[in-house]
Amino acid sequence: MRGMENKPHAATKARPMAITLPTGTDPASVRQRVEAMEFLLERSLRIPGVKVPIGLDGLVGLVPVLGDVITTLLGAYIVWEARNLGLSKWQLTRMGANVAFDAVLGLVPVVGDAADFFFRSNTRNLKILRRHLDRHFPETRVIEG
Repeated sequence: MRGMENKPHAATKARPMAITLPTGTDPASVRQRVEAMEFLLERSLRIPGVKVPIGLDGLVGLVPVLGDVITTLLGAYIVWEARNLGLSKWQLTRMGANVAFDAVLGLVPVVGDAADFFFRSNTRNLKILRRHLDRHFPETRVIEG
């Protein structure tokens, strides 16, 4: 074609995926951070042919002891954020019990590893946190669909 130069396309470099999360202490910022953490731990990976998504909680939990310690600390972070938002002692107790149950279950060699893929303590805790935020801070509500 006349007038068309055959310039090679600029090489595109693979860029690491970056997620920017707010660092504020306001309820909307906390909600975004906790939702991102829950997604990473429980639903971030899809295996072809498997309908249920998995997350780092299940994968890291496969590493004996250390994996369970890491995922328990990450789950405790969600409870800590909830405490900073002023959730009731009952709600925090339920959230802590979810993390503790997941941690104890993870210590059982084979059963615990399988249970990490089905008992999603962080998803349960996010549900408790969302209910609190929707009731007390409705402006943080996000329409999903």
